[in-house]
Amino acid sequence: MIPVINIMVSGEIPPDPLDGVRTELTFRSPSVGTVHPMAVTPAERQVIARAPGIRSSTASSAETALRTQLQEPLSRRRAVLNWLTVAVSVYLLITAVGVIGSGFSLAAGDQAEALFGFAANPVIGLMIGIAATALTQSSSTTTSVTVGLVAGGLPLSIAIPIILGANIGTTLTNTLVSLAMVRDKEQFRRGFSAATVHDFFNLLAVAIFLPLEMAFGLLERAATAAAGLIDGSEAADTGLIETMLGGVGALIKGATAPAGELIGLVFSPLPDVWAGIAMIVFAIALILLVINMISRKLKAVLVGRAERILHASVGRNPLVAIGSGAAVTVMVQSSSTTTALMVPLAGSGKLSLRQIYPFTLGANIGTTITALIAAMAFDGQLGTIALTAALVHLFFNVFATLLIFGIPGLRELPLIGARWLSDLAVRRAPAAFAWVAVVFIAVPLGLIVLL
Repeated sequence: MIPVINIMVSGEIPPDPLDGVRTELTFRSPSVGTVHPMAVTPAERQVIARAPGIRSSTASSAETALRTQLQEPLSRRRAVLNWLTVAVSVYLLITAVGVIGSGFSLAAGDQAEALFGFAANPVIGLMIGIAATALTQSSSTTTSVTVGLVAGGLPLSIAIPIILGANIGTTLTNTLVSLAMVRDKEQFRRGFSAATVHDFFNLLAVAIFLPLEMAFGLLERAATAAAGLIDGSEAADTGLIETMLGGVGALIKGATAPAGELIGLVFSPLPDVWAGIAMIVFAIALILLVINMISRKLKAVLVGRAERILHASVGRNPLVAIGSGAAVTVMVQSSSTTTALMVPLAGSGKLSLRQIYPFTLGANIGTTITALIAAMAFDGQLGTIALTAALVHLFFNVFATLLIFGIPGLRELPLIGARWLSDLAVRRAPAAFAWVAVVFIAVPLGLIVLL
């Protein structure tokens, strides 16, 4: 038999990485036994390494340790750079929302309500929210822009249906992810039902709360009262919390004002109306860019931790799953990412539809953090108005979760709808594509045009 040679290296590894390293060869053979180590030169080692029948174990542990030592500082530097990018992106997000408010005030003047008169019909506002979010693939963008418009004069009664529509539009992403499984029927059945349970829950939530809002102003009243308590306008004694929040708001406003004024200065040569429109368009583009950047960078530094939370919590107590869904979404700044992570796990059979269901509800709650951050672009009375719009988004998702998931009969409806639609899609694959086209594109755009 051919002797097997194990090459073991001692000494420091230079950049080559093996030039100048003293090498010892130990010959082992079943028939001969073990021969004592023999020193070789680097040149001899290279010849031996090319020889057939020789197995090399050239200081793998030393090389691994060296690579680890070299990679750790690089990983730390990359993590620091990612966090700095996130911080700058959040700054730009707050600045852009402020620019939208200023631009809308400049363009609309006192005619904001008349300008959006076509959206006074709540159904139109709802469809605008669905279409805008489906097109941008980001409910955070839709809600952030809406917060800025409210601070600029858009009536809250028009903004609320748009915010509710954003909740429906954001479910498009995970539904599209599930369509990639269409060739495997069982995998597609599981994945598509996991995706559309989010669709059905948000549709049911809007079907319940939009009429309540139209009839009683439930969300507007709750958000207005909470915003008043937070900023102190509803309290006789503004206390420590209001003072702290007011100080933070003033600090953020002071930090972002120079950048906002610079953007306004760039467009100042234009007539007021066109300058305002240009500012809004520029700010929306900036929001799209920075929200995508925040999501990518947070995923780079936190996705591993987020996945560990996901695997540790899903399938346990539903309350734990809801809390974990919210936490993961806050970490990656994208409910679409959170829910899209679940679809492959459902398709593979690792998680059931009932296990995934509460996690998606937590994702709904977690995504509201972006609108709350956007509201920081304003202070004083405008800050209260912007915060009210952001709290509408939060309260809608919290109330919907408490009501629908808290009542056993209602809790089952999204599950029943998702199972029915996935069974239909397995039998007739075009039905899945028709669901996407009709719910997220044809109906919203058609109603906007017709109404």
